[in-house]
Amino acid sequence: MSFQSLLVTGGAGFIGANFVRHWCSERPGGTVVVLDALTYAGNVASLADALDRPGFHFVQGDIADTALVEELLCKHRIDAIVHFAAESHVDRSISGPDTFIETNILGTYGLLKAARRAWLERRSAPGPGRFLHVSTDEVYGSLDADDPAFSEETRYAPNSPYSASKAASDHLVRAYQHTYGLPTVTTNCSNNYGPFQYPEKLLPLMLINCLEGKPLPVYGDGANVRDWLYVEDHCRAIALALTAGREGACYNIGGDNEQRNIDLVHLLCAAIERRFVADPSLAERFPDAPAARGESSCALVSFVADRPGHDRRYAIDASLIRRELGFGPVETMTSGLERTIDWYLANEPWWRAVMDGSYRNWVSQNYGRRSAG
Repeated sequence: MSFQSLLVTGGAGFIGANFVRHWCSERPGGTVVVLDALTYAGNVASLADALDRPGFHFVQGDIADTALVEELLCKHRIDAIVHFAAESHVDRSISGPDTFIETNILGTYGLLKAARRAWLERRSAPGPGRFLHVSTDEVYGSLDADDPAFSEETRYAPNSPYSASKAASDHLVRAYQHTYGLPTVTTNCSNNYGPFQYPEKLLPLMLINCLEGKPLPVYGDGANVRDWLYVEDHCRAIALALTAGREGACYNIGGDNEQRNIDLVHLLCAAIERRFVADPSLAERFPDAPAARGESSCALVSFVADRPGHDRRYAIDASLIRRELGFGPVETMTSGLERTIDWYLANEPWWRAVMDGSYRNWVSQNYGRRSAG
């Protein structure tokens, strides 16, 4: 299927911004409208290259604002919604679940209502439209070491307020497909990493702390296992699911990279140390890094009290999307880590601005004139 006008919710966030860049580079024509509330993890600076692109529109707004969403769908004749907008940090969901319920459940419900009204009642799109809902493997719960990987048939068993809110939104999307005939596709992905990721997440947090000589906090015994997916691979999979996926289907998207948290931290430390050996100028830029003194970054590892209800293992069986759509990840854990380190070293002003909050000044000074829907 070919789509000419996309609404991308949460398009100023980590995965959303990477998807917008991917879509615009692969399909330079057409319209892309980004709707983002610009909460703490949304950063319009991540879309700087796209802001002046013909056909690109940025709108600051809430996905639960059904009237706004319906207005955008009709005004721009949107024929596909790619729904990334979500609160996604498990620790934050434990300490403050209300926002997760409001955004992930009620926000998705608002989008679905607007899409049904615009596409099925007002017939605003040139075709039937398609609603692609981006979800997570965490809806399936936790696996033991010898359990088979999550498939699309795995029973939902969410264990945190975050994963429960995403499970609820998945069910709403399925209900709108089944009850009203809204054309939908759902994807459930494993842990993403790569450029533009907010520094509270595991890999950018560890990477930046290595550079600054700060502790590397690892939950519990560090033996929790996750499947890691480089964000550009994920974006390719989403584009495939959007354009070629079966209506009503769910696709699991994984990176074929199961790693214990502590092993991943060690891989990252070793990769950073190799980089300092290859590039002596890094020692001048980051004098507090152990690697600047030829010391081991692993000495920074600090085991901390485990997260409440911490799921032990996630693993993705991605055979369905491989079989039906021909998707497979390009990046290995090694190559993906190298690319991630390259990006953070080359874009220090971006993550410095995020960490000290100064990127908000850039947003207020630069995005407003482009924000009209």
